Order: sequence, then C-alpha cells, then structure tokens
Amino acid sequence: MNHLTNVYSIVPRLPPAIDGVGDYALNLARQLRKDFNIQTHFIVGNPTWQGASEIEGFPVSHICDRNANKLVEMLSCDRSCPILLHYVGYGYAKRGCPVWLVDGLQRWKSLFPNYKLVTMFHELYASGYPPWTSSFWLSPLQKHLAVRLANLSDRRVTSRQSYAEALYKLAPKENSKIFSLPVFSTVGEPKYLSSLSDRTPRLVVFGSRNARLQVYNQRLPSLERICQLLSIKEILDIGVPTGLELIQLTDIPVIEKGVLEVKEISQIMQDSIAGFLNFPHPSFLAKSTVFAAYCAHGIIPCMTEYTQKPMDGLQHGKHYWTDNIGKQLCLKHGQEIADNAYNWYESHNLSHQAINFADNLIALNF
Repeated sequence: MNHLTNVYSIVPRLPPAIDGVGDYALNLARQLRKDFNIQTHFIVGNPTWQGASEIEGFPVSHICDRNANKLVEMLSCDRSCPILLHYVGYGYAKRGCPVWLVDGLQRWKSLFPNYKLVTMFHELYASGYPPWTSSFWLSPLQKHLAVRLANLSDRRVTSRQSYAEALYKLAPKENSKIFSLPVFSTVGEPKYLSSLSDRTPRLVVFGSRNARLQVYNQRLPSLERICQLLSIKEILDIGVPTGLELIQLTDIPVIEKGVLEVKEISQIMQDSIAGFLNFPHPSFLAKSTVFAAYCAHGIIPCMTEYTQKPMDGLQHGKHYWTDNIGKQLCLKHGQEIADNAYNWYESHNLSHQAINFADNLIALNF
C-alpha cells in the first residue's frame, strides 16, 4: 500500500493575484504539506493570470488558452496523483461556463478511470436573475456543467449546506457523501486572543473593492450606528482602494490602509473590536473568507441582513449582529457574539479542513 505524497490542485488563480479561491487553495496546500507531507502541484486555469512557476516550493503549471487537451496532457504526467479541483465557474470562464474544464476532466476520466477527483464546489451556478443579465441565459448551462462535474467527482465538498443539498438532488451517487465545510480564514488564525475590552475601539471594513464600495454607498447609516453603539473611535479600510473620499463620509475617522500583507491584516484584527461586511444574505456567510477572518480573530461580525432561520449553524444575534431589529449592542453582548463566532469557526478551522481533505485524498489513493 503506497502512501499519498502528491496531489494536483486546479485553481483559477494564485498570488500575486488577489483571489479568495486561490488564497484558500494555497493555505490548504501549506497545511497539507505541514501536517501530512502531501505536496501540491498547482494548475492555474485562468489565462490572464501572471505569476511564477513555483510558489513557496509548490510547482505551478499554467493553462494559457483554456484548452481541454492541454489539461489532459498536464494531468497525465503523474498517474499516481489524485486531483483536487477548486471549482467556481466564473474563475475558469468569463461567463461562468468552463466547458473546456469539464470536457477535459471527462476525457481524462475516460482515459484513466483509476485517477481520482475531489472537487471543492466554492460555487455551483448562477441563479439566473435578473432576466437582463447574461446569467439569466447561461444559468441552465452553468447548472448542467455543475451536474457533470459532480457526477465525475469521486468525492464532493462544498462550503454551504444548501449547496450540499442541491448537489445531492442534482447528482445523487450511491455511497458518495457530500461534505459541507464552511471556509477558513485566509489571513491567519491567532492562537491567543485578547478580550474586546482590552483592544483598540476600532472597526474594520475588509474585503473586495466592490463589497466595500457597497458598504460606504449603501450601508453607511448602519455602519455609523454600530460604531456609536460600540464607541468606535476609528474605522480601518483594508483592501484595494475604493476611490471614494472616505474621510468625508462620516464623523468617525476612516483610515485607508490599502492592500496589506496577511500578517499585518491579522495584527490589525487582533486589536479591533468589530468587523463590518455587506453580504446579500446570511445564507452565504459560510462561503465568505471575510466573515471567517472576523470569526477567527474574535471580533464582532456586523452586517445589515439577517434571517431568523439558522444557516450552516449560524444564528442572528448569537454569531453575528445586525442593526435593523431595534435591539441595542454593548461590549458585553458583543463579546458573547465574538466568542460564539470563534467557537463556531474552530470546528472547521484550517487544521480540521486539512484533516478532512487528506482523509478524502488518501482514501481515494488506496
């Protein structure tokens, strides 16, 4: 019986590109190497990506033309390697329909039926609304590709329970469990956390440029209200600059930090009280690396939308706070929320996820 030592990992992009899925894949690869001596060979499937042929000792191959034959050729170099695919349709095709990727994997499966595939479904397919968007017309094809991929996969993992349920209905497979693992923080997991009362009265706005633009353009009253309730003295904006004159938006000082190294982001969060994020619906929190970062650093996750129904083990008022139900928020209650969010996160942190992926990959190799 041979022990697994190598794995191919297919990703849309890797650093230096700012990409949540790429960061997730790289962090997981580090942990698999550290804990299980599993070496990852990355295959990048976005032709616009520009990066090195090696990252932190991990070899990187790049498919520059989204070609199914090229993918099969790359995957055929080492027939002992199982494949870990990080799937998000829009990462591999402009309109979210990576036909070349699924065709390539199906061709590879037909040529080498003993090869094994584990797919992490970061997303499934677009909802198809509103009707004037391209996703309205392409949603059926996106759905079809997700079903094909689910049927090809020997193990299926996703970040949301609703995704797992949808996959099971669309592509049921006998004796094939679908694992649901909310994403981990890609900006660190501190071992020791201070209480909120010992931290700087600071709130963090972190995430993509568009998400942070929506915070300032659409959610400013809620942001200001939460700052008042927690006696916040400064807001730190972290990420690609928004282009807004943030200092003029509110009486609370907003400090633009720009794009920072992971270590510095983690240090800032360890000395902050709250983090604000704009999310379409709480049912998507389990796939948010921003929410995961807030939980891992023991700060109060704050947003505007909520649901009474628990989603992925998350409950409004227990694991995150919103300002639209008429209740007050104090530091004591905020500490309870931060503690609950941290405890929820710890059950699926990076180490736990590495164990799960290693178990799946090694089991398939035997």
